[in-house]
Amino acid sequence: MSRPLIIAEAGVNHDGDPGRAREMVAVAAEAGADYIKFQGFRADELVTASAETAAYQAANTGVRNQHELLRALEIPLDEMAGLAEECRSRAIRFLCTPFDVSMAGDLVDMGMDRIKVASGELTNAPALARFAGLGLPVILSTGMATIDEVGTAVAALRDGGADDITLLHCTSLYPAPPDTLNLRAMTTLAERFGLPVGYSDHSLDDYAAIAATALGATVIEKHFTLDRNLPGPDHRASLEPDELASMIVKLGKTAAALGDGDKRPARGEAETARLVRRSWHAARALAADIRLSEDDVMLSRPADGLAPADSPVGRVLTRTLAPGAPIRAEDLLPDPA
Repeated sequence: MSRPLIIAEAGVNHDGDPGRAREMVAVAAEAGADYIKFQGFRADELVTASAETAAYQAANTGVRNQHELLRALEIPLDEMAGLAEECRSRAIRFLCTPFDVSMAGDLVDMGMDRIKVASGELTNAPALARFAGLGLPVILSTGMATIDEVGTAVAALRDGGADDITLLHCTSLYPAPPDTLNLRAMTTLAERFGLPVGYSDHSLDDYAAIAATALGATVIEKHFTLDRNLPGPDHRASLEPDELASMIVKLGKTAAALGDGDKRPARGEAETARLVRRSWHAARALAADIRLSEDDVMLSRPADGLAPADSPVGRVLTRTLAPGAPIRAEDLLPDPA
């Protein structure tokens, strides 16, 4: 199995600072991620002035007004174009979730080669139709969704012309406790919709991403931050740079360990088998022309004689053998039977 596509989710962990965002590009590239992903939005168009923050946002920032919080986290489009250029210079692909549908075309013009749809937009049928019409592969996060809601979203994307869709199982809690992750839902999604499935991980540490890879995730998305102690809403549920790099190495090892499922000796196991499997050997010094009895032979390591199933008892020996010598087919007269 090849390693899953890895999206290092910068999200809003730049806290509205383009310089910090560029630093995050460098960190994600150095860690070996395939993509770094930001979030594109205009607070005035995304949320009403009176909307409250989610519980985790309020807990992590102390800000109770969602518009106020998001306004401080905006990255303008011209700065986003600079981030896309920074990605090209560091050989990591640029991705940005367009919460504002009108941004999507501009982001594609910046070099974005697929569309990432956030969990919160899964029920936004007009947006799904617009995204599908861009003609790019779509990655759809499914946090907070029922299986029927996912089906409705997939149908909307397909009706809009999308034919390359990947579903990301997700739990929209930051951080998400282990007992809320329900990783086996990945299998349910794959079986129900016949689509590639991945995992957008909001849990602490990297164990869930590794488990998801073992379950067949084709994409892993994971939030990261330069410093978990920064004041923004998502830092607490994010990996720090060294942890991101470590996770990516582990995901590669996990994918390699899964293999192709064909049960066969691994490279190098044949020599081990020769040393630890048994075969027939002389139990004592044996003269030529004797008919071997059970007392004359023994099954012992290494496997350089006849296999255990091919007993030499009752066969005639053609040459003398020293104690412990392997008994091979050429050492025996042909079996008259």
